[in-house]
Amino acid sequence: MKILANARIRTLDPRLPQASALAIENGRIRLVGSLEQVQQAANPGTEWIDMGGKSILPGLTDSHLHLEHYALGLQRVDCETPSRLECQQRVQQKVDRTLHGAWVRGHGWNQNQWGGDFGSAADLDDVAPENPVYLTAKSLHAAWVNSRALMLAGISAATPDPPGGKIARDHHGKPTGILFEAAMQLVESVIPAANETQVSAAILEAQNKLFRFGVTGVHDFDQRLCFAVLQKLHAEGNLRMRVVKSVPLPHLEHALALGVRTGFGDDTLRLGSVKIFSDGALGPRTAAMLEAYENSPAEERGMLLESRDHIIEIGQTAIRNGLSLAIHAIGDRANREVLDAFEQLRAFEQKERLPPLRHRIEHVQVLHPDDLHRLAQLNLIASVQPIHATSDMEMAEKHWGKRAAFAYAFKSLLKHGTLLIFGSDAPVESPNPFWGIHAAVTRQRHDGTPHEEGWNPAQRLTLPEALFAFTTAPAIAAGVEQHLGRLSVGCYADLIVLEQDLFEITAHEIKDVRPLATMVGGEWVWQS
Repeated sequence: MKILANARIRTLDPRLPQASALAIENGRIRLVGSLEQVQQAANPGTEWIDMGGKSILPGLTDSHLHLEHYALGLQRVDCETPSRLECQQRVQQKVDRTLHGAWVRGHGWNQNQWGGDFGSAADLDDVAPENPVYLTAKSLHAAWVNSRALMLAGISAATPDPPGGKIARDHHGKPTGILFEAAMQLVESVIPAANETQVSAAILEAQNKLFRFGVTGVHDFDQRLCFAVLQKLHAEGNLRMRVVKSVPLPHLEHALALGVRTGFGDDTLRLGSVKIFSDGALGPRTAAMLEAYENSPAEERGMLLESRDHIIEIGQTAIRNGLSLAIHAIGDRANREVLDAFEQLRAFEQKERLPPLRHRIEHVQVLHPDDLHRLAQLNLIASVQPIHATSDMEMAEKHWGKRAAFAYAFKSLLKHGTLLIFGSDAPVESPNPFWGIHAAVTRQRHDGTPHEEGWNPAQRLTLPEALFAFTTAPAIAAGVEQHLGRLSVGCYADLIVLEQDLFEITAHEIKDVRPLATMVGGEWVWQS
């Protein structure tokens, strides 16, 4: 048994919001309260730990990230630079350290930060004439490649756009080096894939980094290899964080054939929802919109990747087999199509006398005002990333104009009764949850921009609301709220130790908070 004493504990349990001590036995909390109350559980073998007045919170959960992408990305070129030239220079530095002819990969570029113009294959040819280069955009919905990569993928002026994708071309029809959505797969399919050993090592490194951030659980949206590696790490006892793993739509048939259902697994690794993409993203202007993007031709309304009718068809099959849905929707048209589909699917659940599953919409970045109430009405979970609001605010204003008033509308969704769960979409953004909390409560970037009140300040959340979305709410979404997401008797001892009490510092200081220690299941998994 362990007893953590002399602490400032924020339990996030409304029945006992604060405490000064807790007892841990067999990985779970046996008692929580005052020292006098908790010491009743002590026995001769008890390990007493004086916390020195430090703050304790429940462990934080990132409800939307791409674990394999994030893990491998730690080894790739960081393309999140203030200029295209600096990005090119970083690629050249990587080329200088890479074998001749080997692939160079990177992530994080955003043409909107470079004046709005996309890079070209020729730009990369200048710094990597012999190495194929593949750089994913910050949104993960576009890629920038050089001529050698285009050649290896067999992409030329004669190559048609694949279904659900687009090859950017110049006025002669020649590919420029920018690929959108499904067109990215044309190059990805010829890049030698990381093997299981490489992904395993990368995920272990990423797990340690996440523990340093205070993240004890994640909801992952990567593919089959990631799931295979996670199972292997779990069997070896090396997977320490708690993972909810989605089912990629292309693998739905395999899941149905095996008969697995949402929730299958244990409290370390369990199956989540079927992931469907309904549209693209804001950055490359592939998010599906009801009206055209600002200052664009009337036909430029993004890309709708799944129709309402097809979502209904997929959804009925999944629901009948006990699999919930997690649908990516960014633009207001995509969100409306998804909401319309879920309206039919909720009716289907009732008609078939099936239990209502915990379905989610991922991102929910911009809604038509007529749709703000519908997630709560349909009992859908809004899986959102608050740091997107501060990263994307200038793009949102530029491309959506007045519609940006209903973008990243967290407070509006909350007022209607929607359950919000927070994530980072890493590697799109940093998985540091304190950056996410800061963005949610201030609507500001780290430098205080755009102004003291923050961007669209009516959408700011309170600190308790933001913490709930990183702790208890993700547990509800995963169906494990009885024993995760708060520090209560019977719950797992998943917690983080902080020097500061978040409730006693300014909102601006939250972004600088770093945990001193992280515990999962009663065991320290990281200590500074």
